[in-house]
Amino acid sequence: MTGAVTLSRRLLLERPLATPDGAGGFVQTWETLGTVWAEVVTRSGRATDGGVMSLAGAKYRITLRGAPWGAAQRPTSECRFREGDRVFAIEAVTEKDGHGRYLVCHATEEVAS
Repeated sequence: MTGAVTLSRRLLLERPLATPDGAGGFVQTWETLGTVWAEVVTRSGRATDGGVMSLAGAKYRITLRGAPWGAAQRPTSECRFREGDRVFAIEAVTEKDGHGRYLVCHATEEVAS
């Protein structure tokens, strides 16, 4: 993972938010934390036939500028990225190098058809 990083994709960073459903429970909604510019690289893909519905998924490596621990702009594995109708669920976040200039998010996109 060395070399130049091209931050050319505009993504929304979202985190889950539990909202009361009025019946004593909660509904998960998503709160936008902000916009990030990222490099999105496809790693692998798969397709599963579920009979009634097929599910296609792809794994991505999403690189963005670093942010300090605890900062709202630093993604966690609970967060996701959104690009229009596309949603990338973050599975893990690591630093690209020892200087923390960039973060690497390992994410999955699933599409039902």
